[in-house]
Amino acid sequence: MSRIGNRVLAIPAGVEINIDEKNTVTIKGSKGTLIQTFSPLISIGVEGTELTTKRENELKHTKQLHGTTNSLLQGMLVGVHEGFKKILDINGVGYRAALNGAKLNLSLGYSHPVEYDIPEGITIEVPKVTQIIVTGIDKQKVGQVAAEIRAYRKPEPYKGKGIKYSDEIIIRKEGKAAGK
Repeated sequence: MSRIGNRVLAIPAGVEINIDEKNTVTIKGSKGTLIQTFSPLISIGVEGTELTTKRENELKHTKQLHGTTNSLLQGMLVGVHEGFKKILDINGVGYRAALNGAKLNLSLGYSHPVEYDIPEGITIEVPKVTQIIVTGIDKQKVGQVAAEIRAYRKPEPYKGKGIKYSDEIIIRKEGKAAGK
């Protein structure tokens, strides 16, 4: 029995859902529109203000799709209604970020500045030179962009220099002990 797959999703006020015969779901909300096609093994139904998913059979693959489909639909509902946000912090002497039109300029201790092209559907803000806020309606895209930016200079365990998520905890290591 799939607990996540059997979860009934509440449709927020102002969100419109359209499901066509090929199991393509279109969700429109105040933040934008998301479209995704799901497997025909999972039937998606809208009853009033509730969204449900049911599976066709009890095969292992279908059970896996059931929970995944429900979670993806939940992400779409939250995305078009509230949106998603990832906050990145930059630590290190001389490390900084700045917006330049549709590009994010990063100074991360390399001999050259790093330029990151901001993808469509993603908004990046730099309230402080040491903080980057990535927002958007697609959960996967927001996480991917944040991971790509973090990958330019991952935090190191000795001084904690690099780009980290704001809620990430860096376990610090002790440096070399003074030898005799």
